Amino acid sequence: MDAAIRIGIDENGLGPRLGPLVVTAVSATTWGGGHDRSARRARGGLRSRLGDSKKLIGHGDTALGEAWARAIARYTGIGDRDGPDALVRDLSLDTAETLRSPCPGAHADQCWSTLGEAFSAEETLVKQVERDLAKLEEQGIRVLGAACVIQCAQRLNDGIARGLTRFHLDLHAMERLALHTRAQAGRDVIATCGKVGGFDRYGPAFGPMSGWLHAVEQEGRARSEYVVPGLGRIEFVRDADDKHLLVSMASLVGKWVRDLLMARVVRYHRAVDPELPNASGYHDPVTTRFIEATRVVRGRRALPDDCFERRAWGKA
Repeated sequence: MDAAIRIGIDENGLGPRLGPLVVTAVSATTWGGGHDRSARRARGGLRSRLGDSKKLIGHGDTALGEAWARAIARYTGIGDRDGPDALVRDLSLDTAETLRSPCPGAHADQCWSTLGEAFSAEETLVKQVERDLAKLEEQGIRVLGAACVIQCAQRLNDGIARGLTRFHLDLHAMERLALHTRAQAGRDVIATCGKVGGFDRYGPAFGPMSGWLHAVEQEGRARSEYVVPGLGRIEFVRDADDKHLLVSMASLVGKWVRDLLMARVVRYHRAVDPELPNASGYHDPVTTRFIEATRVVRGRRALPDDCFERRAWGKA
């Protein structure tokens, strides 16, 4: 009778030069002791498999994030038999057609080719995470599913042209995910999100909830919290990916999705130059070399810059 719908939401890829921004939500029904447990960091042996994705997995080694995505899909009845691309499509709030719509026809494969793609996580790890989910349910946390919003470089650059920073687009994706879960649940939810940029006051920056009535519970550097009629409660918490169990889960799933999509970008350009480095897309020397090494060929192939690299704010 005291059951609640809770959501953990986090971003992956807010700051890179290349690849998408992925914002992911994991929702759960909680009851009894699960209310408090879901809002704390994982404990015991689970802590080695559930926490801040930046601490647990790195570029090129996202098996743990993949295991969480696959285990959640199995646990909730979606399944993972059809491979990584099918799972990403199941997770995405947008259809494949919508995701591809900004792509130049000759270069859609840069982001959407699945050639040579396969799961990499060992079955033993996926099974362990399935057991973790079953244990959490015994403790009053039943995971209902995961969902994500994928925003490619072109969409991020389009946002800049409209006067929106990546922080705004991150926030608006979080709102979409919270509202989507609210609509699915048919009842108010409690959404916990990682802090977005340097925002303390979120109301003026809302997108999908712009103009919605909301009451401010608190606003500050560590936490900003709002009651929103028609949604429930939404809070933005500093370091939530390390402190909040459901946000940690979302962070791990999103890290796998982003790395999978970034690997497609690398493969697309390595098809022309196999000597290109395995770039993460972040601000590092390897990514810089990758950008410079592909510059001439990208020009010859007429690949638009906005489809490849994110613009800096103010360079619209």
